[in-house]
Parts: sequence; structure tokens; C-alpha cells
Amino acid sequence: MYQPLADQLRPKSLDEVAGQRHILGEGGVLRRIIQGGTIPNLIFYGPSGTGKTTIANIIARRTKKTLYHLNATTASLQDVKAIIGDVDTMMAPNGVLLYLDEIQYFNKKQQQSLLEFMENGKITLIASTTENPFFYVYNALLSRSTVFEFKALTPEETVPAVERALALQQQRSLPLSWEEEVPRLIAAGCGGDVRKAVNAVELLYQSAKPRDGGLLLTTEDAQVLAQRSAMRYDREGDQHYDLLSALQKSIRGSDPDAAVYYLGRLL
Repeated sequence: MYQPLADQLRPKSLDEVAGQRHILGEGGVLRRIIQGGTIPNLIFYGPSGTGKTTIANIIARRTKKTLYHLNATTASLQDVKAIIGDVDTMMAPNGVLLYLDEIQYFNKKQQQSLLEFMENGKITLIASTTENPFFYVYNALLSRSTVFEFKALTPEETVPAVERALALQQQRSLPLSWEEEVPRLIAAGCGGDVRKAVNAVELLYQSAKPRDGGLLLTTEDAQVLAQRSAMRYDREGDQHYDLLSALQKSIRGSDPDAAVYYLGRLL
């Protein structure tokens, strides 16, 4: 069975996670919570590819809880109740850790229904969202959870993940090499999304040019992928209003270059 490169490289420990040093670095609050072993209900908020699912997997391994993964875009309350049915059975002897991805797609009634199970301790909820939870998550659920913001990675934080992906690809049948600038270009072009960067490595490998009995990843191909990388933007969320604010401040500060840049982003 084919396993995507991003899944093969998914970190198994906190030290392997790229970025998020503000919460996972030495002394970081989330790191201390995980190391303590008593996990409260959590909400992870941030862009795609920043480690939210990875951290949920690490928590499940450390606490020896059975991890169930639901996506709110397709899941129903029946799915949640089926998971609750496994509590205190051989399926989940140490309790259930429910990872609910994209919780903003659960309506208010669906979110309210989770409260009963959170309060009686039958499940520990880790919910993730790419939207601001203070706008999209029911207040009573928020009050019973701890919110952590995950941030888009810098190119410098992304380069090590790109290099690990390249090293893994080197273990395949044909010798693999790459031009010096390739890792940096991939890291800079992924928009802070590690998954996207690793997928770019996989795509580059699949389209690599044969050379001297091996494969070569070129700067030219890496630049093409980087140019196709869309900047993060949402039409109604935080990023939209951040860009509006930046445009306004650029105009007020008489900075024409910045004003044109932020106007272009909005358009």
C-alpha cells in the first residue's frame, strides 16, 4: 500500500516537530502539559500543515489513550456516539482521545452535544480549526478547553523537514542528488506549510531529470513549484482583515510599494 512521503516523515516526538517553538520549545506551555501526562481538552488553531494532527498523535502515544480521528466536514453525532461506546472496553482501556478536525463545521447543536461527554470524562477532546475559534466554536465548549495557536513556519524552520524528505528519497533505487538552492526554494515556496513542502519534494522526485545513472533535482524545477505556491488568504477570516489593516496603514504611512503589494494580495 502506498504511503505518502508526508506520512512517512510525520514526527514521533516533540523534538522532531518543526516550528511552534512558542508552545513546544523548552519551557513551552503545551510541551509541559504533554510531558505532565494529564491532558485537558484542547483546541488547536492555525493554518494547515503546521503540526496540529501530529501533536494529537504524539499526545495519544504518551498517554496510551486510544486515538479516534473524525473530520467535522463528514462526521455526525452518531460517529461520536459510536466512539463513546468503546469507552471502558478492550477497545479503549485507558480512555478515548477524540481528535476532531475542522470543528467549525459542526453546528452549535452538534458542538453542544460534545459537552456531556467532555464533562463526564468519557473523552478527552482535541479539536482543530483553521478558523478563529473565538468566532466559530461554541462558548461553553471554549470555556472547557485550552486554546493553542499554531503559526505558519518560516522558511528557516521548514528547511530541516525538506532535508529529511530529500534524505528519505535518497534511499530509493536510483541515486538522488540536488542543486544547492533546492531545499531553500522549496521551504520558501510552501507558505509555511510543512506538508506542502514535503509533497513538493515528492513531486520533484517523481519528475526529476535523469543524469549519470541517477536523478537530479534542479533549481529551475524547484522555482516552478515555488511560483505555483499560493499565498495564504481567506475571504472573510482573520487574514482578510489583517491585509485590510496593512493596506490602510501603508496608505496612511505614504508607502506606495507596500500599498500596492497588499492591494494585490486582496485582489
